[in-house]
Amino acid sequence: MGTSTLDDALEAAAGIGGLAPSIHNTQPWRWRVAPPVLELRAVRDRQLGVTDPLGRLMTLSCGAALHHARVALAAQGLRSTVERLPDPADPDLLARITVVDRGGASAATTRALAAIRERHTDRRPVSSTPVNPSALAALAQAAAAEGAHLHVLPPDGVIELAAAAAEAQRVENRDPDFVEELAYWVGGTNTPSVTSPSAAGGGETLGLPADVIPTTPPRSTVPGRDFGHGGTLPIGESPARGGHDRAASYAVLYTDDDHPEAWLRAGEALSAVWLAATERGLSVLPLSAAVEIDATRAALRRLLSNLGEPMLVLRVGVPEPGPVPHTGRLQPDQTIEHA
Repeated sequence: MGTSTLDDALEAAAGIGGLAPSIHNTQPWRWRVAPPVLELRAVRDRQLGVTDPLGRLMTLSCGAALHHARVALAAQGLRSTVERLPDPADPDLLARITVVDRGGASAATTRALAAIRERHTDRRPVSSTPVNPSALAALAQAAAAEGAHLHVLPPDGVIELAAAAAEAQRVENRDPDFVEELAYWVGGTNTPSVTSPSAAGGGETLGLPADVIPTTPPRSTVPGRDFGHGGTLPIGESPARGGHDRAASYAVLYTDDDHPEAWLRAGEALSAVWLAATERGLSVLPLSAAVEIDATRAALRRLLSNLGEPMLVLRVGVPEPGPVPHTGRLQPDQTIEHA
């Protein structure tokens, strides 16, 4: 493969990486294309200083982007190796992907790439159809393949999770710094999303726009994020269930350790789980409030019998029909540079 062709392939992979989910759609990553290498760096300016002071969720978000880029390269028939946190003197250099060979693209990677383009966050209540246990087992296998774990909670665990999530939300709502940070990144009917200061033409946005936020908080066993205001996304209300997502399954994504490489791998696992769910027609809603507060994070750890470090809570369900907008993304020239 010629250098220019490889440059194009790496740039395309970085562009696919930019479609990854991130906390409040902060997109806290930047890519550097230097054939045969693609480097992933954290953008500290887009770290949530109040919500995420350690950078755990920022790094997890970048891990999801890393997995997306890996899938994109594999779907182009390129074999690669990954060095995670390759330079201790440069902690913002999160990963270095090196293309080592060309092979054939598998059907699995082609399906995963299609799932990346389809994947989105649906904050509406899920349908009344329960998730097939075999599908949940497949999601757990996807997490394990990336060095993480997915623990599906039994009914009593869901009740404990609900209490932890509600307490985390109460703590955060009492913190004016948290409320201010949330308002900056999350749009509503009266609050616009954050426009990237580097956006050419000013049309691209960071943050969550009003059209992906429900008009009213959905009724659910485990409370979702309290954005402080409604958006413009209709949630509907199935007469059979009264708009309540009782058929949802809840799981804790966790790792063995709590350090930056574990956070990065948790993000890769999140991507793998989400793509596996998308392929199976399932929706995934990340819930991070309970991991943002030390006391409620400890409660999640107890739900895991202290066997691991909770990174994120996931609601998994069969979605209701109807379109849900995809959140905007920065343009490639805002997130990709060339050596």
